[in-house]
Amino acid sequence: MIVKNTVRSASSMDPTIPGKLLRLFFHDCFVEGCDGSILLQGNETERSDPANKSLGAFSVIDSAKRVVEIFCPGIVSCADILALAARDSVEFTGGPNIQIPTGRRDGRVSLAANVRPNIIDTSFTLNQMANIFSAKGLSMDDLVTLSGAHTIGSAHCSSFSDRFKLDSNGKFNLIDSSLDKEYAAELTKMCPAGASASITVNNDPKTPLLFDNEYYKELLVHKGLFQSDSALLNDERTRNQVLDFAHNQDNFFERWSQSFLKLSIIGVKGDDEGEIRRLCSTTNG
Repeated sequence: MIVKNTVRSASSMDPTIPGKLLRLFFHDCFVEGCDGSILLQGNETERSDPANKSLGAFSVIDSAKRVVEIFCPGIVSCADILALAARDSVEFTGGPNIQIPTGRRDGRVSLAANVRPNIIDTSFTLNQMANIFSAKGLSMDDLVTLSGAHTIGSAHCSSFSDRFKLDSNGKFNLIDSSLDKEYAAELTKMCPAGASASITVNNDPKTPLLFDNEYYKELLVHKGLFQSDSALLNDERTRNQVLDFAHNQDNFFERWSQSFLKLSIIGVKGDDEGEIRRLCSTTNG
C-alpha cells in the first residue's frame, strides 16, 4: 500500500507520472533484468546514457523507498518498488489491476554500454524489435501488447521528427508515408525546426492520460507517433492483433496482464546475485 499511495499522490499532482514510471520500468527490465539498475546514479551508469536522459519519475521511487524503509527496513528492494509502481500506474490510469510477484533483488551492475544493445529505438523495424524481445523471452504477441504502453506518456520531438520535414521555404514534406499526412502536419507545428529540446508530444493524441485501447485505434488511422508503432500495422505478422485490440479493449487488457507479468520477471536476481539497497540511487557497497 505504501508504494500505491506514493504513486497515487505523485500522479494526482502530476498526471504525467504514470507514463514516466511505466517507461522507467521497461528501461530497467530490458537491460540487466528487473533489478533496479536504472536507478543507480553515477558516471557510466545506465541512467547516464543519452538514450535514458529523458527518463523521469526517479523521485517517486526514492520517496516510496524512504517510507518503506521506515516501516520495513531492509526488506523491500528498489526493483520491487519500481515494478509495483509501474503496475499501479496502469491501474490508476484506467487499466487492469495485475498481481505480480515480489522478491526481486537489486542489481549491483549498471553500465551505460549495456543500454543501446538492449532497448528499443523508436526508428526500429519490426524485425529489430522482435529480436530484442525474443532475447528477453518475449514473443511477437508480447511485443504488440506491451507496445500498448504508448496509450499513456509522451515523447520528445527528436524521437519522431525524422518522419517529416519542412524545406527551406517552410513547405511541409512527408518522408514516412506510413504516417497520416494531416497528423504529421500537426506534429510539425508542435515540433518546429529549432524547437526546444524540452517540448514533448502525447503518444496517444486522443486520451493521453487514460490507459485504454485508443493507441491501437490510432494505429489503424496511421497516427502511430513512432516508426516502431506504425510497423505493427504495416506487417502481416502483427496487423491482426492490432485490429483485435483496436476493436476489443477487454482482449487487450487480458493480454496486457499476461505480458506485463512476463516483463516483470525478466532476469530477476536471486539472493546471491543482488541486495536490498538502502538508497535506490546507490549500491550498499
